[in-house]
Amino acid sequence: MRNFKILYAEDDETLAFLTKDNLEQNNYEVIHCSDGKAALKIFEEEEFDICIFDIMMPKMDGFQLAEAIRKIDVDVPIIFLSAKTLKEDRIKGLRLGADDYLVKPFSIEELLLKIEIFLKRSQKNIPAIKTIYEVGKYQFDTKNFILYNDEEKVGLTQREAELLKLFLDHKNSVLKREQILTSLWGTDDYFMGRSLDVFISRLRKILANEEGISIENLHGIGFRFSIG
Repeated sequence: MRNFKILYAEDDETLAFLTKDNLEQNNYEVIHCSDGKAALKIFEEEEFDICIFDIMMPKMDGFQLAEAIRKIDVDVPIIFLSAKTLKEDRIKGLRLGADDYLVKPFSIEELLLKIEIFLKRSQKNIPAIKTIYEVGKYQFDTKNFILYNDEEKVGLTQREAELLKLFLDHKNSVLKREQILTSLWGTDDYFMGRSLDVFISRLRKILANEEGISIENLHGIGFRFSIG
């Protein structure tokens, strides 16, 4: 079965990289553009199953892009991802033909769920999203935020679960600190960084007795989640 194809327009390079990477980890093919005009040109040349657009972009903003695309295809689902929080902006986006509007910072899990919903409405069979991971002696249930085995069950907060899933999707690779912060919170704000340190300490404590698993702090760069 082919991977479903997403047109993704976003001019923030860090956010675009992380979002694209997460979507590809979940078996979607993603074509990314950094401005609205480039996205419209590609849409005119290729077929897509769903579109995801930022609003504030150079050359052509997301509203103009959605309006132009609706003249070409009235059915393709469109999701806005935007830092614009005013009710008027949300209403304008929906009136232009968008199917949903997520405010930044957004959760990758919520975005994946929205994609799943809209593809189902389009009567498409979507690729399965991985929800259970092997973590040492544990099974990690990403939907219910728990690590479990036959002997015990460890509950995680939503942020801890999102962080662990991010590490597992990039195991044995370096994740820059700002990439983690942007993926989880949509910003690399200093105070979010302090929260990240707390969550990493908590995950280290939970997994301390798991042989071959470590969360390495690379000073001034980020972290590497190693699992053998």
